[in-house]
Amino acid sequence: MAILTTEHLTRRFKELTAVDDLTISVNQGEIFGLLGPNGAGKSTVIKMITTLLPPTSGCASVGGFDVVHNASNVRRLIGYVPQILSADGTLTGRENLMIFAKLYDIPKSERAPRIDESLEFMGLTDACNKLVKNYSGGMIRRLEIAQAMLHHPKVLFLDEPTIGLDPVGRKAVWDHIQKMCSDFDTTIFLTTHYMEEADKLCSRVAIMHLGKLAVIGVPADLKASLNKENVTLDDVFVYYTGGDLESGGSYREASMTRQTARRLG
Repeated sequence: MAILTTEHLTRRFKELTAVDDLTISVNQGEIFGLLGPNGAGKSTVIKMITTLLPPTSGCASVGGFDVVHNASNVRRLIGYVPQILSADGTLTGRENLMIFAKLYDIPKSERAPRIDESLEFMGLTDACNKLVKNYSGGMIRRLEIAQAMLHHPKVLFLDEPTIGLDPVGRKAVWDHIQKMCSDFDTTIFLTTHYMEEADKLCSRVAIMHLGKLAVIGVPADLKASLNKENVTLDDVFVYYTGGDLESGGSYREASMTRQTARRLG
């Protein structure tokens, strides 16, 4: 059953069409990956679905609620972990979660139990009273996911969830993402430039190129469609984006990526 849909979703910025006629459907409880080179339109798609940016045309819905006409209902159903830092390093992990509990209007009687539950689930109970500036990169990312999960969203958006993390930190985040799906039936919508990550985590992926949907499907099926031996998802990515494994993006995109990697490293 689909919990998220877009139909002919389009966003233009003057002469630039950032997202062009995107139609996708995401099923409840699945991990769905949106892939593409920098500038393909991935961030614009997320901003429209999370009600941060109105579409030029077309429509999108989450849980049956239109992202434009029922934006407040959509926001209650979703959580969002951006690339940029969303945890305050001068506060403890518990204090960060308390701020988010208040922002989400979680009743006072439920705040402490929810926070304890989130800390335990993300493996942060022992570190909850330490300042976040002393956390490792993987711990910061897990705290940010805990913040976004406090109100038990139906759909969690993760923008480059493991960028800048070492292999140990990446695996820890992978494990928790998979556990969220199995334990809470949470739908995960993620973007990543790590094809290995998409292959391991995602039940389906969509690859965008120049604002358009290039292909969508199960990773194994997409690899098989190339009719070659030992095909990887990197090969699929290159094939459907015209050999553009890394477009480089703008100066601002490169700067943000490096800042994210640096603060998580």
